[in-house]
Amino acid sequence: MSHSNPSLWTQLPQSQQSPCDRYKHACCSYSGHVYVLGGRDSSGVGDFWKYSVVCDEWTELNCTSDAAPEQLEEHSMVAHEGFLYVFGGRLDSAYSTCAGALWVFNVAKQKWVHCQEKRSSPQRPSNRKGHSAVVIGETMFIYGGFVDVKGPSQELWGLHFGTSGWSLLSHPDSSSPGPRHSHCAVAYRGSMFLFGGLKGLREQRDFWEWNSSSQTWTCLKTKSGPPRLMGHSAVVYRDSMLLFGGGETQNFPQNRLWRYSFPTNTWTQVASLTCSSPPDKIHHCCTGLGPSFTPTCCWSSSEPTQQDQKHRPFRNRCSPAAQVFLGSRCDIELKTFSQNIRLSSAELDQTSGTGTCPQNRGTHLTCENQALKKQWSCTAEELLDQEEEEDEDICKHLPDLLLVLGGRPYSRNSPISVWQMTLTDP
Repeated sequence: MSHSNPSLWTQLPQSQQSPCDRYKHACCSYSGHVYVLGGRDSSGVGDFWKYSVVCDEWTELNCTSDAAPEQLEEHSMVAHEGFLYVFGGRLDSAYSTCAGALWVFNVAKQKWVHCQEKRSSPQRPSNRKGHSAVVIGETMFIYGGFVDVKGPSQELWGLHFGTSGWSLLSHPDSSSPGPRHSHCAVAYRGSMFLFGGLKGLREQRDFWEWNSSSQTWTCLKTKSGPPRLMGHSAVVYRDSMLLFGGGETQNFPQNRLWRYSFPTNTWTQVASLTCSSPPDKIHHCCTGLGPSFTPTCCWSSSEPTQQDQKHRPFRNRCSPAAQVFLGSRCDIELKTFSQNIRLSSAELDQTSGTGTCPQNRGTHLTCENQALKKQWSCTAEELLDQEEEEDEDICKHLPDLLLVLGGRPYSRNSPISVWQMTLTDP
């Protein structure tokens, strides 16, 4: 993504088989798919969906088992080694039937599983809303959130995935962001970076780093950057943090995209073509797909190689078509995925100069189905293993995509709003 060239946003039209539009939901990406859980429209929403960007296809997942969460809003969801971890989304009370605040989804089995959270831990975080959650190494870190009538929290908790044990990592002091909610946080090279949110009733624009090695907070001073914000969302893209939307108040959402460079400690507002500007959004979700967004358990100080920076074409993916079995043989439909050609800078300039928008060319992903059938001997397990391997392969070869899903203002009785921007570096 260039700092000088304007970005091209594209709205992805959704079919009827898709979640309704919503806000205060949670989403994350894993293995080439986007998962969306809960939130609100005119009331609470308790459904759970998986979205394939390549196929442009939504699949509703089961959320009715005794291990699944109930209706949640302002909760968090992170991915780690084949599992999705959902935390918070409601407030504990004397009338609450919720036994805990943590739920776990097994991606391979596509079902909710009972979490092995240590009940014997002397301390565990209470339920909350509007907190942030990031993953660094083998630990999920949760900061802040609105807890109960006492208001927002300034606790920093860690859940170690290996031991399933919680630990309270920071205590009230002057060298921390203080109690807040509706902020955003990302993880980058062993640190958590936190921006803005509500502190009491006042929106903030302060920027903090928590170092997991030294377990200390540092307030980062920058000469420019986003204004006071709440209800915004952020992701890490290579050596930068991308922050989108939010508002200085609940009723005035924005559509600005900001980029913070970790190496230079500077903010830059990313311009977009007038004809492709995304809508104002607050309490939405942002997520990234592609090699530059792929999280790693361990961070590296080495820069991406030239080979890593190249956009590779999608490879062929085999997936089961209508299953007509011939003994131990089955038909396989070959699907080839490709990305439309991007416009050159000159074409973009000409287009923006005439006031027309290249809606049919830009950054859409297309799916080309070839009527090619092949027969081979295969078992159900082999097909499943191959499908998982190909999903991982597709994830590696996706172009870098920033997705903005849902948020206020929202459209009642309409499919969820999904906007896409393809990211490239010069």
